Amino acid sequence: MQQPLELPTILLVEDNVDDYEATIRSFKQAHFNNPVHWCNSGKDALDYLKREGKYDMATIRPGLILLDLNMPGVDGRKALSVIKQDHSLKKIPVVILTTSADERDIEQCYELGASTYIQKPVNFDGLVEAIGRIKDYWFGIALLPRILADE
Repeated sequence: MQQPLELPTILLVEDNVDDYEATIRSFKQAHFNNPVHWCNSGKDALDYLKREGKYDMATIRPGLILLDLNMPGVDGRKALSVIKQDHSLKKIPVVILTTSADERDIEQCYELGASTYIQKPVNFDGLVEAIGRIKDYWFGIALLPRILADE
């Protein structure tokens, strides 16, 4: 009998602690049980993905990245660009989850290789619904590439 697959880790890249906590609460409400690793900056996310800095030991590659755009330092646009140009990372789907509805941000993110662009809902119920739809699509309908830890 085949062993059940482990749930893929979600990398949540969000600099705002309140938004991070609301997203985690919405995961629970939407019964999204995947493990979540939180990085509070684009630089921290890139270090995690590339196993650099405090992440120099082997880490689990995420099955999906939820990426905020507007962060100090390495913002989401730059992080997305680096991820999609890196051979070992570019297959990981990146969902932009941000407050911006600016058409220039949307265009740029898709040009850089974003898989989906979602404007963060303004209330918690909307966030729960959005997270539920992300779960249903990315882990219920979509067929994802296998991302190996040693790629």
